[in-house]
Amino acid sequence: MLQFPQIDPVALQVGPLAIHWYGLMYVLAFLASYLLASYRANKNHGGWNQEQVSDLMFYAMLGVIVGGRLGYFIFYQPPASYLLDPLRIVMVQTGGMSFHGGMLGVAAGIAFFAHKYKRHFLDITDFVVPIVPLGLAFGRIGNFINGELWGRLTSPDFPLAMVFPHVDQLPRHPSQLYQMALEGFLLFAFLWWYSSTIRPRGRVLALFLIGYGLARFIVEFVRQPDAHLSFIALNWVTMGHLLSLPMIIGGIGLYIYSCRMQRKSNNEKLS
Repeated sequence: MLQFPQIDPVALQVGPLAIHWYGLMYVLAFLASYLLASYRANKNHGGWNQEQVSDLMFYAMLGVIVGGRLGYFIFYQPPASYLLDPLRIVMVQTGGMSFHGGMLGVAAGIAFFAHKYKRHFLDITDFVVPIVPLGLAFGRIGNFINGELWGRLTSPDFPLAMVFPHVDQLPRHPSQLYQMALEGFLLFAFLWWYSSTIRPRGRVLALFLIGYGLARFIVEFVRQPDAHLSFIALNWVTMGHLLSLPMIIGGIGLYIYSCRMQRKSNNEKLS
C-alpha cells in the first residue's frame, strides 16, 4: 500500500509570515490561467486585447475566491461553524473551497465583464473555460498536500490504495489525485484541443459542464463524504452528486441549444 507523504502544509516561513502550499497552489493556478488566457487571445484573436484579458482574469479570480469560500461554508459546513466565528471564512490558507461556489462566483464576474464590454456571455465563457481545469488540478494538488478530502476505504490489494495516518491506518482511495487527473489534467487537455478550432457559441462551455459534472459525479463514489453531511439520500447520494447533477443536465441542455442555433444559422444562410 502507498503511504500518504505527510507534507508540512507550510511551504515557506518568513518570520511570522507563513506561506501555505494550499495558497501557493492558487497563486500558481491564477498565474497559469493568466498566461494561457493571454496566449489564447494572441493566437485566436477574436477582438481580445491585453486589457480585456487582465480585467477578465481579475473578475474570474475574485469570483473563484469569494464564491469558492462562501460556497464551501454554505454547502459543506454547518451554520454554527461560521456564524460563531465569521473570520474563518476569510482564512483561505487553511483550505476549504467549493468548486460549485467558485463556479457561481466566476459566472457573476463574467456577467459583470460582459456588461462592461458589451460582449456575449457565452462568447466569454467559451474563451475562458478551457483554462479552468488546469486551475482545478492545482487546487486538488493543494487538497492532497493538506491531507483533506480523502477517499473511502478500499482493498489493500488495490494498486492505488493509500493510508492517510492522520485519518486511520486503513487503505483508502486517494480521491484528490483522481480528481486532479480527471477534472483537472484530462479535461484541460480535451477542452484545450477542442477549443483550438472555432466552435458554435456555447459548445465549449457545454462540454466543460458535462465533463466536469461527470468526472466529479464518478469520483464521488470513492470520495469520503463530509462527516457532518454523510449521504444526502439513498445511502449513496452525496452533496457532490447533488451539486454536479445540475451541471450535467445544464451542459446537455446547452449543447442541444447550441446545435439548434447552429442549424438555424445555417438555414438562414441557405435561404
